[in-house]
Amino acid sequence: MLKPIKNKKQHEEALARIYTLMQKELKVDSKESDELEILSLLVNEYETIHYPVPKPNPIEAIKFRMEQMGISESKLGDILGFRSRKSEILSGKRKLSLPMIRKLHEQLSIPAEVLIQIY
Repeated sequence: MLKPIKNKKQHEEALARIYTLMQKELKVDSKESDELEILSLLVNEYETIHYPVPKPNPIEAIKFRMEQMGISESKLGDILGFRSRKSEILSGKRKLSLPMIRKLHEQLSIPAEVLIQIY
């Protein structure tokens, strides 16, 4: 019977069982495929609580998203509305304003909660 994961030992056991199940060719909606899905959810919940991933730095998030989308710095200047400020923003000399955060969120799909962080 599956139970919530409450400690490191149980976490490691769940990971080992997940690994074992993933090595098999499971049929959809089988007992073992359901077990794998539930174990994955339990492990994810445990890891979210005990090993949280910090949000990225806003400037690093912008640079990463620009690289992902193939956007140049001049295009970023167009998005921000100030070509001269883009270099100040990317170097950390100038902070993002609320209108800039809104534009970056809308046009680059960067979560607002990442962009509003103190940096």
